[in-house]
Amino acid sequence: MSHSNDIRAGEIKERLNNNEPLNLLDVREPIEYHTHNIGGLNIPVGKLAEHIAQLPWQYNDEIIVICKVGLRSETAKSILEQNGYQNVRNLIGGILAIEKLQSI
Repeated sequence: MSHSNDIRAGEIKERLNNNEPLNLLDVREPIEYHTHNIGGLNIPVGKLAEHIAQLPWQYNDEIIVICKVGLRSETAKSILEQNGYQNVRNLIGGILAIEKLQSI
């Protein structure tokens, strides 16, 4: 389990502010996603394996995985890597870390 390529909320916020297109995969439940999200595809982690073939990305694309605090996205990162995705980054601290930045 490597954390070396994971991403911090500050970097995501900066890249979103620059209107950089990001490949975001939010693995929370739909109700959580609809309450607050920063965009991206919403596939709950429990359903990710069965939907992996429908993902719109290439195996070497950067994919940023998001959940509430970073635990479910860590699991989702492993699922993606086991399926051949090579550039998956977990959002450290999850959506809560983004919310903290926005309230500063």
